[in-house]
Amino acid sequence: MPKIAEIDDTPNPNAVKFTLHEPLTWGISHSFENAEQAAGDALASALFAIAHVRNVFYVDRWLTVTQDGDAAWPELVRLIAVPLRAAPAAAAQSAAAVFAARVSIADMSADDQARLDVISALLDQRIRPSLQADGGDLHVVGLAGNFLSIHYQGACGSCPSSLSGTLAAIENLVRTIEPDLAVVAV
Repeated sequence: MPKIAEIDDTPNPNAVKFTLHEPLTWGISHSFENAEQAAGDALASALFAIAHVRNVFYVDRWLTVTQDGDAAWPELVRLIAVPLRAAPAAAAQSAAAVFAARVSIADMSADDQARLDVISALLDQRIRPSLQADGGDLHVVGLAGNFLSIHYQGACGSCPSSLSGTLAAIENLVRTIEPDLAVVAV
């Protein structure tokens, strides 16, 4: 049962990040935008059963919950803490399971996969740590021609700055290796 180490505000006023003493997963992120998506996940389902919860994102030792903006955070945090504390800590997972959960885009040419590997390494090094520190992340959805599609997760999913400033920063960064690449949030 994970114990809560810290509860932090995020740049998104409708999202709060819970840092835990024990991991919920080992490198595999779980992102749900509604209760239907969370149907197979006990923790996320329990969180969506709480009024006002609109998004659940967790990986490793942290979880971010986004609300609809109509709830007072102090009361909502107390309600969220109950299923979070009851969730099992991550069991030891094999390296193969973690590797299998990484980005995999079907029908990608070897050249595009090589491009994506370079872009992903850059995102892992320069972008994801900041997003994760704020209770969010991004998932690469696709790479087609000169378009990189990403999907924001957690606190970043509904944060106004992620859809403007952060997206421009990501595009500027990836253009250092591919000058004609456009980044689109989906």
